[in-house]
Amino acid sequence: MSLKVAVVVGNPKPASRTRKIAELLLEKLLDPGTFEAQVIDLADYTTEIFAWPSETMGALNAAVAESDLAIFASPTYKATYTGLLKAFLDRYPANGLAGVTAIPLHTGADFTHAMGPTFTLSPLLVELGATVPGRGFYLALSQMERVDEVLDAAVAEYAGNIRRVASLAGALRADIPAS
Repeated sequence: MSLKVAVVVGNPKPASRTRKIAELLLEKLLDPGTFEAQVIDLADYTTEIFAWPSETMGALNAAVAESDLAIFASPTYKATYTGLLKAFLDRYPANGLAGVTAIPLHTGADFTHAMGPTFTLSPLLVELGATVPGRGFYLALSQMERVDEVLDAAVAEYAGNIRRVASLAGALRADIPAS
């Protein structure tokens, strides 16, 4: 069985460095051949993002909601994520991302806003019903020369957290309904 994975990039610049970091995180986290990934570069949908209703955006939102794992990536803008990513996430109803494991990711010029993905994006993803397996990931431009090392540390943390939660599944009471 192949996992469904989505990478949602909220950088207004298409094919951005933020997108590349999100794709690298995914490549390091999951074994090749175990997943099918869809990359949604929101810069490609700027003419649709504020259209209500929009079949295109509805299909993209549905694809993410049906994913097992989603990485939500944004450059840091004004200490938080971009309006482009917020507009995409605003299309979800309450619990619209239930069942999705979500990793919030920010890139930034320096470490001033390193807690941004944890304090700004993670709560929004949780509010939408997603499960966030740890702190948000932040990469400063000064870390680009050692991006593999920084990503490896984050991947080890996410993998450990996911494994610990998965180990609890067999001990759950049988009379608890699945949501």
